[in-house]
Amino acid sequence: MWRRRAGRYGFNVFCVAAFVFLLAPILVIVPLSFNAEPYFTFTEGMLRLDPEAYSLRWYRSVVEDQEWSRALLNSLVIGSAATLLATTLGTLAALGLSSPAMPGRALITALLISPMVTPIIIVAVGVFFFYSSLGLGQTHAGLILAHAALGAPFVVITVTATLAGFDRSLLRAAASLGAGPLRRFFRIQLPLISPGVFSGGLFAFAASFDEVVVVLFMGGLEQRTIPRQMWSGIREEISPAILAVAVFLIIFAVAALITVDWLRRRSTTQGP
Repeated sequence: MWRRRAGRYGFNVFCVAAFVFLLAPILVIVPLSFNAEPYFTFTEGMLRLDPEAYSLRWYRSVVEDQEWSRALLNSLVIGSAATLLATTLGTLAALGLSSPAMPGRALITALLISPMVTPIIIVAVGVFFFYSSLGLGQTHAGLILAHAALGAPFVVITVTATLAGFDRSLLRAAASLGAGPLRRFFRIQLPLISPGVFSGGLFAFAASFDEVVVVLFMGGLEQRTIPRQMWSGIREEISPAILAVAVFLIIFAVAALITVDWLRRRSTTQGP
C-alpha cells in the first residue's frame, strides 16, 4: 500500500516539476512586463514588491503606438484570410483523403503535411522566389497564400482524425431519402465534423499569427505583423513593450487551447 502511495506522490511531484520547468521561462515575462523601468530584468523595487516599481506604461505604449496598431491589424487580416483559405482547402483535402477509393492516399497525405516537417527557412526561401516571380512579393495576398499553405496541414490532420470516427451510413441513409451530395454535406456531415474543422482553423490561425520567418522574406513595411514588429523591436530598439505584447500573445495562446479542448469535449459528447 505504501509503495502505491509513494509512487503516486512521486508521479505528482514529477508532473509539477515538469510543469514548472516548461512554463517558468514563459510566465516570468508577465511580471517583467509591468516593470516601471526600461529594463528586461527585475529591479530592486520589484523584488521588494514596491508598488512604485510596477507600471502599465508599456501596455499604454503598445496601445498608443501606431506601428504596433498597424502590426496587429495586419496580423488579424492576414491571419483571418489565411485561416479561411486553409480551412476550406484543408477540409476539402481531408474529405478526399478519407474516401477509401482515393488512390495514393499515403503519398498525398505526406505531401500535404510536408510544410509541417520542412524547416521553415526552406519554406520561406521557396515561397519568396515563387511568389516574387508572380509579382506577389511584399503584398498582403502573397503572405495570405503563404500562411494558408502553412496552416492547411493542421486542418488536414484534425479533420482527417474527426472523419475517422464518422459514420458513413448516415450519408447513405440521406442519399436513400433523396438528399443530394451538397445537402448531405452541409446538413449532416459538416455539423458532425465541425469541432475538428474549428480546431484545425484555430491551429491554422495560430500558425499564421505567430509566424515570422516567412514575413521576414515576403513582407515589406506595410505588411509587418506582430511577430515581425517584435523582431524589429529586439534588433533595433530594446523596449519592454515587447514583453507587454508577449503577454497578449500568451493570453491568446491559452484562450486558443481552452477553445480547442472545449471543442474536443463537445465532439466526444456528441459522438459520431
